[in-house]
Amino acid sequence: MARIIPENKNIDLHHNIPDILPVKNEGFEEWSIRIIPRAPTTCKNYLSPNRRDFYKIMYATKGVGVFTIGLKTYYIDQPTILFLHPNEIISWQKLNAESEGYIVFFKRSMADNHPLLKAQIDKYQLFTDSNKSVIRLSPEDIPEMDGIFRQMAAVDMIHSDTLAEDAMQAYLLLLMIAATKSARYAQPDAITDEFKHIHDFFHLLEEETARLNYDTPIQIRTAKEFADKLFVHPNHLNALLKRHTGLNVSAHIKNRLLEESKVLLLRTDWTLQNIGYAIGFSDQPNFSQFFKKNTGMTPVEYRKSKGL
Repeated sequence: MARIIPENKNIDLHHNIPDILPVKNEGFEEWSIRIIPRAPTTCKNYLSPNRRDFYKIMYATKGVGVFTIGLKTYYIDQPTILFLHPNEIISWQKLNAESEGYIVFFKRSMADNHPLLKAQIDKYQLFTDSNKSVIRLSPEDIPEMDGIFRQMAAVDMIHSDTLAEDAMQAYLLLLMIAATKSARYAQPDAITDEFKHIHDFFHLLEEETARLNYDTPIQIRTAKEFADKLFVHPNHLNALLKRHTGLNVSAHIKNRLLEESKVLLLRTDWTLQNIGYAIGFSDQPNFSQFFKKNTGMTPVEYRKSKGL
């Protein structure tokens, strides 16, 4: 029988934890792969609802917690390795003070630029098939995994070396082979209806913002509109999100539109009118007012601050 996982409490948003991830939320730093140790100071409760620019591997050797991938929830209380695709909605809640192991982040562009790595990702399906994403490890697996991660960490310390990325690619291949060799795919535990509502909200928010264009602006942007789509009462949805993430529906929508605005300002040459229209503003002054109120600078000043 599947275990009923306790409800998550006080779970933070991934991008609000700057020390857990070596990349800023609005930055586009020139890095391809990073590895950091899991430790109580870096492994915290978090929720990552938005599409990310990187794949993630979490290797947990000590520590107890609840990990969710999409609508699958796993109770992690033994050595486990997790392979996480950039598009998955994920969350982590610690249940004790221990945290040991490593976390690896590597960008989509690294996979795109290395055909062999991309082929192996497709072949083993650890990132693309959520039924294979969580693998329990036996005591016999640990020495091999520890060795690969230690070698990766040593390479990452000298990442300016011109051959470092090739070496890291080879280690990623070894990790996928070693994990597949184990093939003890974890079965998900039962989830609460509350978490399903939270997942569905973030999935809908991502669906709405992922296709933004000045020809296809966002269609729904109020708490009531999202609640209606999800067939729940707005007050109930607000209460769930406030309890589990500390923010209500409107705040999540605002933050997501603000993030998308920053990306469009940095990655496109669209006019402010077009960007504002895409995220739901009827005119440019209202968009500029929204942006300045939440960032402290106008959209033009933000572009200039990034050298654009």
